[in-house]
Parts: sequence; C-alpha cells; structure tokens
Amino acid sequence: MNDTAAIVREIAPTGRLRVALNHGNVVLVRRNPTSGEAEGITVDLARALAARLGIDLTFVEFERAGDVADSADANIWDICFLAVDPLRAKQIAFTEPYIVIEGCYLVPQASAAVTAGDVDRLGLRIGVVQGSAYALHLSRAAQGAQIIPFAHFDEAANALAEGKLDGLAGVRQAMDRQAARTPGHRLLEPPFMSIRQAMGVVAGRPRGAEFAHAFINEMRVNGFVADAAKRHRIEGVTLP
Repeated sequence: MNDTAAIVREIAPTGRLRVALNHGNVVLVRRNPTSGEAEGITVDLARALAARLGIDLTFVEFERAGDVADSADANIWDICFLAVDPLRAKQIAFTEPYIVIEGCYLVPQASAAVTAGDVDRLGLRIGVVQGSAYALHLSRAAQGAQIIPFAHFDEAANALAEGKLDGLAGVRQAMDRQAARTPGHRLLEPPFMSIRQAMGVVAGRPRGAEFAHAFINEMRVNGFVADAAKRHRIEGVTLP
C-alpha cells in the first residue's frame, strides 16, 4: 500500500487517472448549468483520489450506467462510480459502498397498486433504463411484473404517458422529479431495493482495487463523503 508508484502504474497505466462518470444518475453527478462541467460527489471523490496518487485525471463521460459497465474491458477508463451488481462484478472490482440510494416505482394515481409489492401481484408493465442497476436487479427479482427496457429514460416516460406502461422504476430522486413534472403520478412505498453506490476499478488490477477500497473507507470515516453530500445537497440517501 505504500508503494504509490507501483499502484499508479497499475491503477492508471497511462499516467493519468481516467474516470468514468455516469450522467444517468443525477444524484451523484450532473453538469453545471452555466459551465457545462461535471460536478457532484463522484467528481469530488475522483479529484481526491487523483490528488492522493499525485497524478492528473481525465473524465470519460457516459449517459447511462450500462454503457460504463459494458466498456469495462475497452481500456478507456480506469475507475468508475456505479451501483454494485453481481453481473458487473465479473469485470469490475468494487469497493464498499459510500452511499446508498433507494429504488422506487412511479405509477399513475389511478393505479390499483398501493405498495411496491403490488407491482408483482398485479403483473404490471414497468419501464426501466436498460443496463441500470435497478433494471439488472428487477430482471432477476421480478415475480409477475413485466420489466420492459428502454434505451433512455425519456423514452420510458413517454411510453408511460401513452399508456404503454403501467409504471416506471428508478432512483427515488428521479422518480420524485418525474412526479413533479407530470402531475397525476405517485411513488409506491416501500422502495423495491437499496442501490449500493461504490467506486469500481477495472478487474485484474488487484493493487489498484485494494488502494481504492482503503481510500473509500477513509473518505467515509473522515467525513469527506458526508461533507460532499451536504455540499451538493444530496437528500434521501443513506451514508453507510
């Protein structure tokens, strides 16, 4: 762990830390409306890691989590910030989670569903963004519900508006925002899953993965994550 040069060679073989950002998760990263630059808790963590390693960093920006995960073996990024999932873990070595987000359903007010459990009981058609953590989870866990993937969230939202879906699934903050945009919708409680967000290192870099694991644990314990969450006004999450 003290051989920083060796760790840098493994975790960032190009000499720059290439950081994959998932703009599909507005809780953790967003574009500044004035400058267009990425900002958020994942950006802060990435900058802190690069500073710890003593190297520059480059952001590799994606619009969907699935695209980040699918490019793990393409040698275009070194670390990422994604939800932990067993399928992704085949290609990505994850740290412990630094923040936990809730996955919730959004349905029309007139829906017969009262709780999240009713989604399966009623066999509802639920739209998800393909490759997202909640889509991967629901594809395994659904027992009656029809999980219908879409390339982008707006496509799923349009399908719901057209009556082609019975509901949407997503992170609570995105579902709250959609409910505010489209009156006549409500969230179902309780959440259908806890989404554990972690830093990930490309698989096959054990020293780098160990360093990232220790780094995230330190950032959790020393208050860095809590301070960043407060600074970026992140609400409705759990800090492990």
